[in-house]
Amino acid sequence: MKSTVLPAHRTVISAERDTQAAQETEAAIRRRRLWESIRPYLYIGPALVFLTLFFYYPMLSVFTLSFFDWTLLDLSNRSWYGLANYSELFQDPDFAHVLANTAIYTVATVGLGLLLALLLALWLNRSSRRFGLLQGMLFSPHIISLVSISILWLWIMDPQYGLLNTILDAIGVSGLKWLADPSTALPSLILVALWKGVGYNMIVLIAGLQSIPREIHEAAMLDNVSRWRVTWRITIPLLSPSLFFLLIMNTISSFQVFDTISIMTQGGPVNSTNMLVYYIYEQGMDFFNGGYAAAGSVVLLAAVGLVTLAHFALLSRRVHYH
Repeated sequence: MKSTVLPAHRTVISAERDTQAAQETEAAIRRRRLWESIRPYLYIGPALVFLTLFFYYPMLSVFTLSFFDWTLLDLSNRSWYGLANYSELFQDPDFAHVLANTAIYTVATVGLGLLLALLLALWLNRSSRRFGLLQGMLFSPHIISLVSISILWLWIMDPQYGLLNTILDAIGVSGLKWLADPSTALPSLILVALWKGVGYNMIVLIAGLQSIPREIHEAAMLDNVSRWRVTWRITIPLLSPSLFFLLIMNTISSFQVFDTISIMTQGGPVNSTNMLVYYIYEQGMDFFNGGYAAAGSVVLLAAVGLVTLAHFALLSRRVHYH
């Protein structure tokens, strides 16, 4: 005899199945939403861990250690020093000299570097094998290590046997002492920095020039606008994103100069080439004054941050994106 299911009973079973399916669907949706909300953090998690371990934690540690009197010879012996490290730092005439050297070096390398790179980019922005070769030659110093470059320029600037003085003697000009003279030592380091960095800046600016639509320049030419006016009124404003990027990056890099000073001058002669990072290194590693060096590191971080913020506040509105 066949079993029969009453219509009412069949309706109840169907409703229970629909309810169970709806619950399973809601649970799946909740799991999917939870996974979608967690997944981005899983992707950036390793980067956040490394950023915390190697950036935020050291930065916080240096800021904390700047309020203590301690030495690298005895890390366990620390005593509270308050703001005394900062007070001694700003009362030190050598530190004032270091700040002045850093400011001169930054203004010279960034200003002259961008100007030379812009002129070279405007000249070499052509699709020719000859100009491509020149671009490669000018860019090649950028890929050479600073240690190698410093040793090379030590030989070039040697007062007795260097290439520069040999050329000057050949044209009847008495040779300079370059790195041995306080009046020429800092300009010599600026020259080395320009030689190494101008090629990279030039390549970035050439890339920016090639991204400018040709129609804009063609329209200006149809209106018989002079080349100088096109460059000043059209090309440079449209190149401002690349210029602004290089301004920020070169400024930060100039504050962090260390290798060339360490190899070529060691801050001398007469403290004429000593700059912030090398001064901090000297205080910490040579004189073992950890708290004083930590205070100098905080001042360096604040200086870079303030200069960068000033650039954004004063120049970001002048950047034209096309």
